[in-house]
Amino acid sequence: MTSSSIRKKKTKNQKNLLFPTLRFISGIGKVSANTVLAVSMLASAIVSGGLVGLALSFRNLPDVRVLRDFVPSETSYIYDIKGRLLTSIHGEEHREITTLDQISPDLKRAVLAIEDSHFYIHQGINPYSIGRAALVNFREQAVVEGASTLTMQLVKNVFLSNERSVTRKLAEAILAIRIEQVFSKEEILEMYLNNIYWGHNNYGVETAAQSYFNKSASELNLAESAMMAGLIQAPERYSPFINYEETKRRQSSVLSRMAALGWITPEQAEEARLEPLLVGEPQAWRDSDSPYITDAVLKELRERFGEEVVSKGGISVQATIDSQLQEEAEQLVQEEHRRLHRFGVKADQVALVAVDPRTHFVKVLVGGVDYDSSQFNRGIQSLRQPGSAFKPFVYYAAFASGKFTPYSIVSDTRITYFDGFTNYTPRNYGGTFAGKVSIYDSLIKSRNIPAVKIGQSVGLDNVIDVTRKLGITSPLSPVISLPLGPNGVSPLEMAGAYATFASNGWHSDLTTIVRVTDSEGNVILDNTPKPKLVLNEWATASLTSVLKGVIEAGTARNANINRPAAGKTGTTSSERDVWFVGYVPQLATAVWIGNDDNRPLGRGVTGGSHAAPIWRKFMLNALENEPILYFHDPNKFDRPES
Repeated sequence: MTSSSIRKKKTKNQKNLLFPTLRFISGIGKVSANTVLAVSMLASAIVSGGLVGLALSFRNLPDVRVLRDFVPSETSYIYDIKGRLLTSIHGEEHREITTLDQISPDLKRAVLAIEDSHFYIHQGINPYSIGRAALVNFREQAVVEGASTLTMQLVKNVFLSNERSVTRKLAEAILAIRIEQVFSKEEILEMYLNNIYWGHNNYGVETAAQSYFNKSASELNLAESAMMAGLIQAPERYSPFINYEETKRRQSSVLSRMAALGWITPEQAEEARLEPLLVGEPQAWRDSDSPYITDAVLKELRERFGEEVVSKGGISVQATIDSQLQEEAEQLVQEEHRRLHRFGVKADQVALVAVDPRTHFVKVLVGGVDYDSSQFNRGIQSLRQPGSAFKPFVYYAAFASGKFTPYSIVSDTRITYFDGFTNYTPRNYGGTFAGKVSIYDSLIKSRNIPAVKIGQSVGLDNVIDVTRKLGITSPLSPVISLPLGPNGVSPLEMAGAYATFASNGWHSDLTTIVRVTDSEGNVILDNTPKPKLVLNEWATASLTSVLKGVIEAGTARNANINRPAAGKTGTTSSERDVWFVGYVPQLATAVWIGNDDNRPLGRGVTGGSHAAPIWRKFMLNALENEPILYFHDPNKFDRPES
């Protein structure tokens, strides 16, 4: 029977509302005439006018009209760049609001059959149920059975507590009548189905359907609908995740009730009983498939919107991450970590971060070897010395000053500086000197002394200013050794800065979020890139031409991917941190290897021999279906004046 056919019978049955109560009471065993009379009088008083008087005692009850603007807690969802679900975020109530027309007709009928078959007839309270409950409670001298209609259950869920008392039941009845006067039956049923508890932290029919059957509430068949309706009375007791046999018995009761009402045929009921329930698994507290990236997304969301909106606002978040590439990167990091140990490298951790230079969207964020063992995200939270990977910022500043070109000559000879407190003498890796050397050769071979000298020439404050334009916010001190990377920065900062080199000076703010919409589909955050040219194009193209040489003929030959690529190795003193940061026009990636307690990795461990191969494997996979693109030619831009 459809809801419209139920409504057609409403007028015919309204005039007989009181009589079923009397017939029910008189038909239960041997009950004294005084008991029947007392119960009947109570039921009649409540139904036919007693509530008007009682309402005077409940003037402080809430105004039910607030339900028009009532927004229950709703689950938020995070998806990857291609729309694949990464995780859900919610508090106690895991809920996704849906409309009545998006709920299976079988489910609506099953719920009404077992919970309130007179829903379309009564006006908020059911005299028949009141009489039955009053008799039982009178016998027990306590409130042991309710007479709740579906509307009264809605009142209890939204406005009142679960306390069993006459006062609470009277308040519930009054509010139910008020709701029926303000809202249509369809509105009440929709609110009910979206608010009630279905077990395993699922509130509302949509998340319950997804949890139990991995499908939308609109797709539930009769067997599934009867099972769902049976849960309402005692969700955990009848849960198929806990006791499948008990679930089937409860489902059978619902089907029998539907058949008794004539809403389905006996044959349909029997067919549904025999159908096995293909249940899934609880989803309310399912772990994220990409926890490092979802942690970063949540941090950004909470900074923008606050915890309340994130955990209860029902927002939908499109993250910048490519979950498939993320998963492959996590596997690679784990494999390479094992390989490092096999070769005697004493490294506990590896981090890998990839950024799209065209958008500055974070595409991959691997914050460590094993998230389950440590939730510390080294990709964004760990500030480690970048070593020689910091030198490109110095050489860019030199080119942008107009005083230097890639083929300018600098002296690689011993020099000592006095910083006001002590003497500082920079040294090259290996302890040798090259004498007169071009900037190109100095950078591709990662010589330290020329970098320090150029830093002094262009001014360390200018170098720091360059890093700020590139999005590095970590504290940097203008110490003489700054060009050698003694200050800690994160892998994300390094990948983002090199991404601006890859885009030839065009920069956008780094983000893990593309777009956020509210529960009604309105866009509340749009991170469409708005790139700005922050670097000199000739100086950037010149730097890239040199960094290409690092891979082609310098310290990063192990990073060669058989397409135009640029980058820089980094190895700190005592081999405590090793890096390779490199880029192509479509992707910039930073790889860091080290230990959380800053222990040395072992003698001879370098960025070129250990980090560069990891970068190479990741980039070959990430760029497999990407076309080969070329960097800008410095000769097409005007050189800045000194």
